[in-house]
Amino acid sequence: MKVKICGMKHPHNVLEIAKLNPDFLGFIFYDKSPRFVGEMLSTPMPGETKKIGVFVNENTENIMKIVQSHALDGVQLHGQESAAECAELHAKGLVIIKAFNVAQATDFEQTKQYERAVDFFLFDTKTPAHGGSGKKFDWSILQHYHGKTPFFLSGGIGEHDAEELQKLNLPKLYAVDINSNFEVEPGLKDSQKVESFITKIRQHAIAD
Repeated sequence: MKVKICGMKHPHNVLEIAKLNPDFLGFIFYDKSPRFVGEMLSTPMPGETKKIGVFVNENTENIMKIVQSHALDGVQLHGQESAAECAELHAKGLVIIKAFNVAQATDFEQTKQYERAVDFFLFDTKTPAHGGSGKKFDWSILQHYHGKTPFFLSGGIGEHDAEELQKLNLPKLYAVDINSNFEVEPGLKDSQKVESFITKIRQHAIAD
């Protein structure tokens, strides 16, 4: 199972967390978020870590400008972006993650039109805000997701959830996305908590 650390913001903290070799680091380019990265992102990623820009209802032209200026590997779309917009960005060679807020099994219906337009879905807790709530949804509803697209699981995941995550036995669960429960303050991650979580996830994977 892959690990994505989202909401990175401070350059020194980015470098500190990057040394733990997560699979993805997420940087939020949404100015209403307390984790808005602004123009601070300049740290090169070690190894195979991919830089993902998180956007909310941003137009394709602006997304591509940011992708190029920050050398992003992919984008996560967290608003009401259409399947056509996702496909347009996907055609440019980017990793595309489309986020959906879910609370019940019927919420997975909205993913069907995006099946061929993205690489991954991300399922997050349904809240008025665009992610970062620190709250879990009922993971049992994931058993009702029957799509072909692999997904990231987000929403309220904490340091001690590693074992429970491994027990989910969901073939399409590709990665976990962690954020607010690993923070000292918005955008500043506790490296010890992150390291502990990554170690538990990867040790379990090796054991399997």
